[in-house]
Amino acid sequence: MKGIILHGGHGTRLRPLTHTGPKQLLPIANKPMSQYALEDLKNVGINDIAIVVGDIYPEKVKEYYGNGKEFGVNITYIYQEKPKGISHAISLCKEFVGDDKFIVYLGDNVLRKSLTDY
Repeated sequence: MKGIILHGGHGTRLRPLTHTGPKQLLPIANKPMSQYALEDLKNVGINDIAIVVGDIYPEKVKEYYGNGKEFGVNITYIYQEKPKGISHAISLCKEFVGDDKFIVYLGDNVLRKSLTDY
């Protein structure tokens, strides 16, 4: 199984906090909110993760997560030129996913429970 973390969107409702970076890198309890998604996927045994980045500071996302080694996962970055919705972002991952099953995690969502609870 593979994981996809959607890391796009302009974060307009969180301005001015998002003037300097993507909303998914805003800290919640001292770590970026999208890191909770990454850790949750890792904790259920999903180590191959694609992060779909948009045009809002994609370099900051790549700088923070790198290739994923520091987090114990393998990260592939997929670029979405313009925000065209969730289904479009997922469709860009077709080659990454191949014939595997996959789970999609919104990078700006922090779940109360872990995926292990489901």
